[in-house]
Amino acid sequence: MPLDAFDLSTSSASPDATAAFEEAVRGLAAHRPSTGVALGRALDADPDHVPALALKGFANLILAREELAAPAREALAAARRALAARDGGTIDERALVEALALAAEDRFTEAADCLDLCFADRPATFLPFKIAHALRFMLGDAAGMLAASQRMMTVWCPGRPAAGFLLGCHAFAVEEHGAYAAAEAYGRQAVAMEPDDAWGLHAVSHVHEMRGDTAAGIDWLEASRGSWSRCNNFSFHMAWHLALLHLERGEHERVLSLYDQEVRPTPTDDFRDMANAVSLLWRLERLGVDVGGRWADLAEIARKRRADTTLVFASLHTLIALVALGDRPAAAELVMALQVRAQGSGDQARVAAELGLPLARIITGLGGERGSLDRLATALPQIGGSNAQRDLFVLALAEAASRRGDAPALRAIGDARRRLKAEDRLIAAVDGHALSPSARLRAHR
Repeated sequence: MPLDAFDLSTSSASPDATAAFEEAVRGLAAHRPSTGVALGRALDADPDHVPALALKGFANLILAREELAAPAREALAAARRALAARDGGTIDERALVEALALAAEDRFTEAADCLDLCFADRPATFLPFKIAHALRFMLGDAAGMLAASQRMMTVWCPGRPAAGFLLGCHAFAVEEHGAYAAAEAYGRQAVAMEPDDAWGLHAVSHVHEMRGDTAAGIDWLEASRGSWSRCNNFSFHMAWHLALLHLERGEHERVLSLYDQEVRPTPTDDFRDMANAVSLLWRLERLGVDVGGRWADLAEIARKRRADTTLVFASLHTLIALVALGDRPAAAELVMALQVRAQGSGDQARVAAELGLPLARIITGLGGERGSLDRLATALPQIGGSNAQRDLFVLALAEAASRRGDAPALRAIGDARRRLKAEDRLIAAVDGHALSPSARLRAHR
């Protein structure tokens, strides 16, 4: 079977479907809002386009909303039917469908491993590499991301399809391991090769944030605004990084302006957009900034998601919003939903049991034994996302340790944080917030 522009073999005989699918894959790489439209065109031209059906299934799962599990399963069923109609399809198509079947059962780790194994002889094939990278990112599996990108780099060269996008993924995997100089070099090279590589731009912004290089980070993001502002809602996340850099500089009015205009410009229900908003408002309040009615703007979505435990990372951000809103019944309902999820099977059930439920009880002030806080901080990568995103939970654990007077835990959490991130004002701010009279009053209500 011939290979498409991204080195994927497909059984489709439709040139229009192939062209539209290639556009969708490039859109996926560049985080473009046109990706879904291009994917739809591919399926209009060839309803049995197996990779397009698989990508549709993965896209629904990665959005991590309970109502999208059914469309993901429907895409899987359609992909299986298409394979059968085409005498089993190509080996690449079968691999994508096999991985989708695992992911649809909340077995993201196995799905990513399946893609690695099936493409072991072609580790730089972009679509399976990118899907596995995304799944591992959601699992917080930095080691898996780096291992996969190191295998990819053994065959990588500038002339490969999607070379810049592949290098941007490697830059991010390296950054998550704290190798900031190498990550910056890879990220800058990726963007130089492929200016639309939002993930490479993102990796370098992480480097600046973790080093505390606020001026350089702001310059980097502002200089690349023409690229990332054309992204889908990933542009909101890039604006979040920009806001965090201004926050560290104490430029609170600028942060609030960024929040309103670029971080949360529309009331979307995407968990990533909610995470941006929740974590930024929480930080602002710890620094003594009045956020006005911005928490109330999140209330409808937070309450709507109070029983959705599809992704524990998302659930905990929802919980923080509910606590900030003072909605104790909804917060209790979400804690109960996590307890139920923890008794199930799959990746997220394990995360709920080992980390999500203990964290939820701490966030709501319902429990957590003394001495457990620093252990939870060490285990946080399991919850998914990046080091920068999980820093919200590190800070929340530090605040809980301060509130309890657990000095050893507070010291251990601070030491662990400094191994990845330059000292900033937030760790002291949460300590002061926990000890303030108003915080003590809220803790005893």
